[in-house]
Amino acid sequence: MPIMELPENQGATATATATASGIKSDLIRRRRGGNGFEPATAINGDDVCSSDAGFERMNEPSKSVGESNPREEVEAVANGQEESNTTEETTAYKFSYRASAPAHRRIRESPLSSDAIFRQSHAGLFNLCVVVLIAVNSRLIIENLMKYGLLIRAGFWFSSKSLRDWPLLMCCLILQLLPVTAFLVEKMAQKRHLTERAVVILHITITTVAILYPVLVILKCDSAFLSGVILMLVACIVWMKLVSYAHTNHDMRVLAKSMDKVETSDADYSYDVSFKSLAYFMVAPTLCYQLSYPRTPCIRKGWVARQFIKLVIFTGLMGFIIEQYINPIVQNSQHPLKGNLLYAIERVLKLSVPNLYVWLCMFYCIFHLWLNILAELLCFGDREFYKDWWNAKTIDEYWRMWNMPVHKWMVRHIYFPCLRNGIPKAVALLIAFLVSAVFHELCIAVPCRLFKFWAFIGIMFQVPLVILTNFLQNQFQSSMVGNMMFWCFFCILGQPMCVLLYYHDVMNRKGSAH
Repeated sequence: MPIMELPENQGATATATATASGIKSDLIRRRRGGNGFEPATAINGDDVCSSDAGFERMNEPSKSVGESNPREEVEAVANGQEESNTTEETTAYKFSYRASAPAHRRIRESPLSSDAIFRQSHAGLFNLCVVVLIAVNSRLIIENLMKYGLLIRAGFWFSSKSLRDWPLLMCCLILQLLPVTAFLVEKMAQKRHLTERAVVILHITITTVAILYPVLVILKCDSAFLSGVILMLVACIVWMKLVSYAHTNHDMRVLAKSMDKVETSDADYSYDVSFKSLAYFMVAPTLCYQLSYPRTPCIRKGWVARQFIKLVIFTGLMGFIIEQYINPIVQNSQHPLKGNLLYAIERVLKLSVPNLYVWLCMFYCIFHLWLNILAELLCFGDREFYKDWWNAKTIDEYWRMWNMPVHKWMVRHIYFPCLRNGIPKAVALLIAFLVSAVFHELCIAVPCRLFKFWAFIGIMFQVPLVILTNFLQNQFQSSMVGNMMFWCFFCILGQPMCVLLYYHDVMNRKGSAH
């Protein structure tokens, strides 16, 4: 056996010498390029590690079978890892980033250049803006509190101590009886106890009561403004849900009849009218009725608790901004259409920043926190309550992304039914904006007990803005132009102007009444 081991050792030594010289020459060849060197990335950690391991294996004396010791193997593995790491670092410093290696290898753009700015991540700059925003506004809040003190008044939020809001609460509870009435109508229609004409008349009556009854209660009662707004929002939601319920069931009846006519002429048609489906629909965060919805498997109680805490915090922040900043600004202002033009512009611009903060907090509280909390409690699966409307390039795109429940309802029950009845697209779009304008006016004018149609005009003014922003987007082919137009017209100028107009008209009405 020793005689047979000698040639293997000699062969191993010769092979090791040849391999070592080959690896060294290979390293030199890989370092050399067309200009004498190749980029340093050609020698990576894998190459260094493999070459070092090869050198170590070649320098080790060969052993015959049976001469190995388990303890020695463990120690050798540990020592080999340490030596390999040290050798790897030494080789990396030895062959990488030498003074003669090229530092510039290809054409690159600066991260903030016009060609590369949208391909870069700007999360750090966003964090910087958030930090600066918090610091600046914290200083302004402290300065405001030191100068004016705490200006929060409970009367703006509710007036339950004088029992003026209780009729509104009772009206809100009575509205929940209307879905039960709609269910009874659909049940009788399913059993063919009512004609289709009678079903339509009954549903029109039910939906009309859902709107007119809260309007009459608010106008009759001397309630707080916010209580009236909440009641009108609930009434509008109930109205839209009842319309969707009636429209969907009517469509299912039509489809059932057409299928029965195809299969057999005298067969009975049937479709599902379930009170359980209606009850779930009335509390679900959607305005479009269907028999079943995508559901999540469980309720995340800890997640719901965290979202509810956020809801309380941001709701309090909204109230603080309104009472501490918006109310003093509007109280110390003149009517924007009856005073000095420059003074009105200054008031609108001064009001735009706190109004924008309140509007963003309102969006976050309602569309992200509250609707997600409700969806989680009901295991409602479709959580697309909004899209990235902040990137909207046109006003039309904004209205299609910022309030997805209303948008889906408009498309399903207003826009496409108009198209199916032969109405042109432009007219169907105008009808959709008209319906939206009417409900915006109801939600603001009725609690103010003042019908000046400022909200109606503001929503209908979106139609020429849609045309203008679409033209600018097609003309300049830039996402920034339309986006800046959207932020300027909608958030900086439009909403503060409506706030000033309604406030001064309400104050003038109260002054004339006294």
